[in-house]
Amino acid sequence: MTTSYEEVFRASTEDPEGFWLAAAGAIDWDVAPTRALDDSRAPFYHWYPDGRLNVCHNALDRHVDAGRGDQPALVHDSPVTGTTRTYTYAELRDEVARFAGVLAGLGVGRGDRVVIYMPMVPEAAIAMLACARIGAVHSVVFGGFAANELAVRIDDAAPKVVVSASCGIEGSRVMRYKPLLDRAVELAAHKPEKCVVLQRPQYEGELGPRDVDWAAAVRDAEPVPCVPVAATDPLYVLYTSGTTGRPKGVVRDSGGYAVALRWSMEAVYDIGPGEVMFTASDVGWVVGHSYIVYGPLLAGATTVLYEGKPVGTPDAGQFWRVAAEYGVKTLFTAPTAFRAIKKADPEGEFTKGYDLSGLKYLFLAGERLDPETYHWASDLLGIPVLDHWWQTETGWPIVANPAGIELAPVRPGSPTWPLPGWDVQVLDPSGKPVPAGEDGAIVVKLPMPPGALPTLWNDDDRFVASYLSAYDGYYLTGDGGHVDEDGYVFVMGRTDDVINVAGHRLSTGGMEEVLASHPDVAECAVIGVADSLKGQIPRGFVVLKAGAERAESEVEAELVQLVRDRIGAVASLKDVAVVAALPKTRSGKILRRTMRGIADGRDEPVPSTVDDVTVLDALRPVLTGRKDAKDGTDAKDGSHSQDGTHSQDEKEAKGAQG
Repeated sequence: MTTSYEEVFRASTEDPEGFWLAAAGAIDWDVAPTRALDDSRAPFYHWYPDGRLNVCHNALDRHVDAGRGDQPALVHDSPVTGTTRTYTYAELRDEVARFAGVLAGLGVGRGDRVVIYMPMVPEAAIAMLACARIGAVHSVVFGGFAANELAVRIDDAAPKVVVSASCGIEGSRVMRYKPLLDRAVELAAHKPEKCVVLQRPQYEGELGPRDVDWAAAVRDAEPVPCVPVAATDPLYVLYTSGTTGRPKGVVRDSGGYAVALRWSMEAVYDIGPGEVMFTASDVGWVVGHSYIVYGPLLAGATTVLYEGKPVGTPDAGQFWRVAAEYGVKTLFTAPTAFRAIKKADPEGEFTKGYDLSGLKYLFLAGERLDPETYHWASDLLGIPVLDHWWQTETGWPIVANPAGIELAPVRPGSPTWPLPGWDVQVLDPSGKPVPAGEDGAIVVKLPMPPGALPTLWNDDDRFVASYLSAYDGYYLTGDGGHVDEDGYVFVMGRTDDVINVAGHRLSTGGMEEVLASHPDVAECAVIGVADSLKGQIPRGFVVLKAGAERAESEVEAELVQLVRDRIGAVASLKDVAVVAALPKTRSGKILRRTMRGIADGRDEPVPSTVDDVTVLDALRPVLTGRKDAKDGTDAKDGSHSQDGTHSQDEKEAKGAQG
């Protein structure tokens, strides 16, 4: 690595071709690329157009060939089953090669699609890597997604095979996947030829004529070698869900992604061969693809695959236990996970039982890291707490504090600097750059670097319409914010979270910062709702920390005054409600758009990604003006959720089980 961020970034800007060709040198190629970027079909850019490689070889075989086959590659830690298992690189390669043989025996070849619908078990990563090994395109669907949502993805990807498990475990509940899978295949117009099912002891599904038992198939299979593919061939398709309509299938290429991830592991996360990274996410999300499976293995590191939650399985100390037991150097999770830990253990007592001396960095992404959570984590751990910002579409971070190059002084509320290849700009509605410090739409000048999506699956027109049409020559991130005079990027939230109050444009993220700074607040959300007089007015919702014993009305009044003191009367935040929980997606994003639609009186559909539909149901009366459900009681049927683990998908699963 070059010695300073400024030097690295300047090198990537002045000679991007040379910079990214040099970065490609860290990857094994069957045919090394002679050029980095093909821009002949802009805005459809392609990286390493004449290169050929296999991503599975780079993730596994190359490390075994280099004599490091005995090094741990993947650790599976499952507090929900009370089991752990460690795979060396040689063991993981052999498992992957054998399951690749299963897929090949079922007729799966280069370019064929395989949908993977699994919980956080090693076999999920094995299935992903097995697809990469034979040049097939995998599409991971979050385990437990509702049957109709899985059916939509099956129809779009048209897989030859679906790989699933009989069940997943959500907290203390067994969630039966097999009935959901059966229903999804029934609903889908496209019928996969076979479904490979991993039977788990917590629930064994009934196998039908289309089904293949994982264990039996692997036992009889022959391992197969890696199949070289073009760098521009797709490695996977990952669907992003909207509240309505067909989901968008983000395409990830093979060569550019491998290069970008390999580069980012060292430059951003400071992880090298033999070091341990614990990414507490799920393989159903982009974070799980990039930094549980592919990134750490491409770097020759050890990755921890965790089947559990930050709290409740069984306590708020599990991240610290995992970090201590496996010698984790870099921990990466979502801010919402830390807000949950802070809520359950405000004083951080659980850290005292574990040796965390090996933990060097905490990285957070997925939703804006509010300064209050930053300070809490930083004070508790005494290590760099590093926000960074990226998206499913980009595949790896856009803006980060690059621990492996040069750690910049942290500015709470900012994920720091754009990484090489990302020309981040802030534009006004007319497309003109805004002055430093002023908010606008955050965009990226084309072309984006290796690893970013080249298009959407079978839908070039939608790719252009969704991302490239708002500002000519730019990728629209959909986020708003500003860049300060020192180049620090501040991402304040989605552009539709900027509200217009009596002609004043106000960021709900700024108001959330103020609410989160209150000592009794664990997490919060501010939304803009329609108002006949002012156009929009803000409404705040807060969850209090465990042990907070003051009257809710007292806290609410203090919060209203706090916003008035720090932002001014123009903020007009007069309605703050204490609630039991905030509705979120399974990746931890608060469902602000859904909340806003309900508050505005629309018949807002429940997103397929909702983590716990009862939380949203409990909040509806508050959103619509009644405050009779603040204790978490379901306004519809009077049921009470004790731990927030009842999900829409569990309800559907129970229905499918009859």
